[in-house]
Amino acid sequence: MTITIKDDYVIFEEEIKKSRFICQLKRVYTEDEAREFIQSVKKEHYKATHNVSAFTLGDKQEIQRSSDDGEPTGTAGIPMLEILKKRGIVNVVAVVTRYFGGTKLGAGGLIRAYGGAVAHALDGVDLVKKIEQQEVAIVLDYALYDSFNRFLGERGLEFASPEFTTEVKGSIFVDLDAVDQELLEIENAFSGRVNTQKLDKRFVEVTL
Repeated sequence: MTITIKDDYVIFEEEIKKSRFICQLKRVYTEDEAREFIQSVKKEHYKATHNVSAFTLGDKQEIQRSSDDGEPTGTAGIPMLEILKKRGIVNVVAVVTRYFGGTKLGAGGLIRAYGGAVAHALDGVDLVKKIEQQEVAIVLDYALYDSFNRFLGERGLEFASPEFTTEVKGSIFVDLDAVDQELLEIENAFSGRVNTQKLDKRFVEVTL
C-alpha cells in the first residue's frame, strides 16, 4: 500500500516568531518533475530567505532527496524528509519557503519549524492509498440480478458496466488480497450459478 496526497497541489502557511513559512506540496512521479517544481517555487519566491525542499519517489520511497538551501546543515531539508518518510508519503515534493522575520530560531527551532510546516500541511489535506484490484468478469441469469446486487452491496462491492443481453454480463473489482475469498463466497451463495473469470489488474486510489 502506498500513501500520497489526494490533490495534485497543496499550500499551507504559518508564522513563527515573525518568520513566514510557506509549505507547498505537489504530487510528482520523477526527479525531473520534482526539481522543476522546486525551481518554479524558487523563481516565484526569489526574494525569500530560503526555499528548502524534500521529496520521496517510488512505491517504497526508493528515491529520497532533500536540500537545506542555505539553512544550517540538517536543520531544514532532513526534518521535512523525515516527516514524509515517517508518514509513508510517496511521490510528493515539499518546498518550504521562509521569509526571515528578524528573530533567529536556533537549530532546534528550525527543525521544528520546517518539519512542522510539512506535518501541518499534511494534517490539513486528504490522503489516499493506492490499492491493487482484480477485475472479475461476471455472467448470470436475469433472475439472479437483484439478489446478486444485494449480495455485492452487503460486501461493499459494485456491479460495474452491466450489459443486458440474453444474460447479464459485467464486472466487479476486488482488492487483490481478497479475490479468492470473494469468489468462494459467490460460489457458495449462488451454488455455482454465477460464472466468474479473473481479468486484468488495476490500481485505484482510496481516500483514507
